[in-house]
Amino acid sequence: MALADELKYNDQGLIPAVIQDYETGQVLMVAWMNRDTVRMTLDGQRPVFWSRSRQKVWIKGETSGHIQRTKAIYVDCDKDTLLIKVEQTGAACHEGYRTCFYRQVVGSGAEDARLEVVEERIAQPH
Repeated sequence: MALADELKYNDQGLIPAVIQDYETGQVLMVAWMNRDTVRMTLDGQRPVFWSRSRQKVWIKGETSGHIQRTKAIYVDCDKDTLLIKVEQTGAACHEGYRTCFYRQVVGSGAEDARLEVVEERIAQPH
């Protein structure tokens, strides 16, 4: 059985992929893949994703030039989540930040919790 067929996809036929910088370990983004984009990722040098909002295949950097090169792929114990370590060129976030996780929750308790930007924008949003 091919690896893409061994994975456990949700009811929409998707599996989450956590994208991590292979050198620093920083989590850059989380995206979704379907069986076809998993196969495309395994066959190529760049991760390929499924856009839930646009209902189409997309590759990070195809319009912005901020590309990712696959360095390693891991599968969790339940085979329902992927961890893809990449070499990131430029911003991973469409808002122009290195990581999509550029806001931190600060404050104590649910009533005081708020978001604080903790990263510098490195590119213009696209």
